[in-house]
Amino acid sequence: MPELSIELIAFLFAIALLAGMIDTLAGGGGLLTLPALIVSGLPPLAALGTNKLQSTVGTGMATFMMLKHKKVTWRQVKWTMLSAFIGSTLGTIFIQFLDTAFLSWLIPLVLSIIAFYFLFAKAPHELNRPHKVSDKTYQRFVLPTIGAYDGMFGPGTGSFFSLAGVSLKGQGLLQATVTAKTLNFATNAASLIVFIFAGHVVWVLGSIMMLGQLFGAWLGSHFLFRINPTHLRYLVALMCLAMLIKYLISA
Repeated sequence: MPELSIELIAFLFAIALLAGMIDTLAGGGGLLTLPALIVSGLPPLAALGTNKLQSTVGTGMATFMMLKHKKVTWRQVKWTMLSAFIGSTLGTIFIQFLDTAFLSWLIPLVLSIIAFYFLFAKAPHELNRPHKVSDKTYQRFVLPTIGAYDGMFGPGTGSFFSLAGVSLKGQGLLQATVTAKTLNFATNAASLIVFIFAGHVVWVLGSIMMLGQLFGAWLGSHFLFRINPTHLRYLVALMCLAMLIKYLISA
C-alpha cells in the first residue's frame, strides 16, 4: 500500500466525490477513480478491487435514493438485479486468470458506439416504446453480459445499462438511467465480494474514497430528479467520449 499523506487522502476523497456525482448522473465515474488508484501506486488487480469497494458504496447510496423517492420499485428491479449480479460474479472470477490486453480494443469500440448513439439517434421521449428484445432475452443475456464487463473492468457500466434500457427496452432516458443505478449497484456488489475473497481490496484507501462516494452520490441523486432529459443525454455521450479519449491517449 502506498504511504498515506494528507495530500493523498484529500486527492482520493475529492476524486471519489466527483465520481459519485458523475456515476449517478451518467455513469463513467470509474474513469476518474480507477486511474487515481493506479496513480496512487496500487497494482492493477488491487486497484480494481479497491475501486469496487468505493463504487459499491456510491451506487448503493444512489439505489437507496431511487427506491426512497419511488423512482423505481424493488418489485421492478429485483430479478434484473439478480441477472446483472450473476454476470458480474462470473466476469470478476474470469479476470483473475485473464490477460486484460484485449480490453484495449474492445472498450474504445463499445464507448464509440454508445457516444454516437446518444449524440445522433433520435431523441427518446420519456414514454415507453415497443421493446426490441423480449424480457427473457434481456434478463438472461443482455444484463449478464454487461454485468460480466463490469466484473472484468467496469468504467462506463452505468452508461451501458442506460443504453440498453433506451435502445432495447424502449424506456425513456430518465427511467433507463434510474434503473441503471440499481443494476450497477448489483454488479459492483457482486464484483466486490469476489475481490474480497481474492484478497485484492486495500481497505484504508477504499474507506477514504467511500466517504467521498457517499456524498457525491447523494448530491448526484438530487440533481438527477431535476435535470432535463436532453441534458442528461448529452452528459452520457460526453462521458463516453471522455473515456474514449482517455483510453486512446493511454494506449
